[in-house]
Amino acid sequence: MCSRRLARHWLAAPSDDLTAVAGDVCGIHAQVMSAAELSLGLRVAGSTAADVRAALWVQRSLVKTYGQRGTVHLFPSDHWGIWSSALSAVPRHPPALRPGVDLDRTQLDTVIDAIGTAVLEADLTVDELDARIGELIGAWACERVFPAFATMWPRWRLALTEAAYRGAVCFGPNRGRNVTYSSLHRHVPGYARMNGPEALAEVAFRYLRTYGPATADQFARWFGAPRPTAAQVFETLAGRITEVDVDGNRGWLPVDDDVVPDPGGGLRLLPYFDAYAVGCHPRERVFPGVASSRALTNGQAGTVAVVLIDGMVRGVWHHRTTGRRANITVEPFSPLARRHRDDLEAQVERVGGVLGRMPVLTIGTVGAARHL
Repeated sequence: MCSRRLARHWLAAPSDDLTAVAGDVCGIHAQVMSAAELSLGLRVAGSTAADVRAALWVQRSLVKTYGQRGTVHLFPSDHWGIWSSALSAVPRHPPALRPGVDLDRTQLDTVIDAIGTAVLEADLTVDELDARIGELIGAWACERVFPAFATMWPRWRLALTEAAYRGAVCFGPNRGRNVTYSSLHRHVPGYARMNGPEALAEVAFRYLRTYGPATADQFARWFGAPRPTAAQVFETLAGRITEVDVDGNRGWLPVDDDVVPDPGGGLRLLPYFDAYAVGCHPRERVFPGVASSRALTNGQAGTVAVVLIDGMVRGVWHHRTTGRRANITVEPFSPLARRHRDDLEAQVERVGGVLGRMPVLTIGTVGAARHL
């Protein structure tokens, strides 16, 4: 099970194509951009963080936008029609409207149209977007009514994720420390949506190819979909997927796709929110023993950078850049075999190469290095 996933995640052997890797793993989590650059860089031979930024902002072969679970991801630009349609097709049941705070359906549509219009000609910071939306549809949309991050956000920001799902907006390049928002239609010319249920089925199929064997409930958790919706999607895949049993764990795989690749995992370093750690189940198999307490946060994966050995979490790590150095601390949960020590040294060199820093390795205790 693990060797198959490692191969599909380009962790057994590296790829030579950043964009293809982002598609193969069903999106790269990019809430923390430096972690996204490492997730891609560690999978693509010789690549650097600068290559990831060039793919985003020069070639525009990647798009940065809101993806599954409402979190920021990098997707291949030419795949976004499928992802956008699938994300929009998931039913959402928001809590009862809070009078004076939430957007009703008409207001939501109005704000999304305004967001798309505002960024049509130029990338805007959140403050610039706030001012422009006020000009377009009125001050009501900009009233600061929503508590977030120890401040109050304007009402229109409640529509931002849905605006991304509908293809009205994506992220632009940072302007200094300020995030900018851009037009999806400028970033991905020719972008076109597809039938929602068909797109959702295609995304589920791709998930099983890379993360399987997996259940409908595990897909629901990963994608942020209601469990009944996920079960219905798996039913629509009848004839394309098959149920298998791997070491007592039952799940689904694409038909004729149950061959286990040759083992080749070894030791790998995965940054915060890496796709492999976040998407692979069952948790007790991927995070065995002490890893369940050291590398998960209330059962949530991704908040800790992990050390994989043959596809299972067997340690944690952390890095900090100072000047031209990347200080990397690795804490294995048990002594490393010689071959794993060799893998570790190679991985540390790759981290340094991606970051453009001279790596300095310390094997020792990793303190409280969770990203929440």
